[in-house]
Amino acid sequence: MASKQMRRKKKIFGFSARPRLLVFKSNKFIYGQIIDDEKNVTLLQVSNLSKEYKDAISKGKNKTEQSRLVGKFLAEKAKEQKIKKVIFDRNGYRYHGRIKAVAEGAREGGLEF
Repeated sequence: MASKQMRRKKKIFGFSARPRLLVFKSNKFIYGQIIDDEKNVTLLQVSNLSKEYKDAISKGKNKTEQSRLVGKFLAEKAKEQKIKKVIFDRNGYRYHGRIKAVAEGAREGGLEF
């Protein structure tokens, strides 16, 4: 990891009461995970490759719209596990475009950060 990313990672830490929502993007796909850093456990994850949501996400939508839906579905799964508040980790990406769309979708779904 680059040194700038390492400095950012030191400050962002998810607890059991408030886990970390991590976003990763590639050229084609977007991934969202909710992680408990105290236990080193991924609580849940959603991407535009997820089988359960693939039909709803990929039907003729651009990547930004798909990212917003990933955020919404992530929030729905978090509600099922009684997670309401998270710490947003943009993973070194600028808060713009698809990263912003995931955050807005998660907020629409009911997550607070």
